[in-house]
Amino acid sequence: MKRREEKLEQIIQWAERNPDIRAVLLTSSLVNPYAPVDNFSDLDVELVFENRNAYEVNNEWIRLFGEPISMIEENDTVFDGKHAMKMVLYKDHVKVDFKLYQVSEFCEEVKEERLPEDWDLGYKVLVDKDGLTKDLKAPTYQTIMIHKPTEQDFKQLFNDFWWDATYVAKCLKRGDIFYAKFMSENILRTDYLVPLIEWYIASSHGWNNIMTNKHGRLFKKYLSTEMWNRVEATFSGSNIEENWQALFACADFVHELGTDLAEKLNFTYPAQLEMDIRNYLTEVKTMS
Repeated sequence: MKRREEKLEQIIQWAERNPDIRAVLLTSSLVNPYAPVDNFSDLDVELVFENRNAYEVNNEWIRLFGEPISMIEENDTVFDGKHAMKMVLYKDHVKVDFKLYQVSEFCEEVKEERLPEDWDLGYKVLVDKDGLTKDLKAPTYQTIMIHKPTEQDFKQLFNDFWWDATYVAKCLKRGDIFYAKFMSENILRTDYLVPLIEWYIASSHGWNNIMTNKHGRLFKKYLSTEMWNRVEATFSGSNIEENWQALFACADFVHELGTDLAEKLNFTYPAQLEMDIRNYLTEVKTMS
């Protein structure tokens, strides 16, 4: 994206001319070889200042790179005093997440035994006037890889999934679509189905440096057409009957993935628990 590249070059030139700035790093998807990148990908820029406070308090410098239409600010109290954030959406559609460090804070991070997650995802040093990054460890990218679950992790996920599925059923029977959607999307999908699909994909690739990006963004890339259709069947609109169909589609899919993984990992799948909860779901649905 030309506008994004031009904006990054503006930031670099400004930083090189500005004596207050001692180092600049580019992080996140644009420097992560495993991450998908497109025209909507953000610029994640870390600025290391002699006096961070002046730039944290005054936002005029942000206008040097274009006209902001929206901005979110987070101070160092959110990040244990390590840095501040200014996330800016410019009128030209380029979004820049500025992370502001004090030199001393940055150096403390560099000394850590393990890289902070933001750096372990990948980084590129754009400016370093004082050699602040010379001891910065190379990224491993392991924080974003899918790791094999323990037997306890496996057991807990299915126990929780089948337990929370009952809440969806009760809400649908009551006609309470708001709570039903919260439980089906925020809980069943996000907390259980997404990690389960991640485990399934990683197991199919030998648990060898596989990542599917945040919240399943790359699921379609790794799943067969038939499996992707099964995923799509778990989504629904506002119609109550449609939500019942999606709930049972989700249950069927969880069963398939769970039994497959149990065999591969030599774990025990909770078949009796599933049978009991399925009976409950069916009985609630058919109640007068």
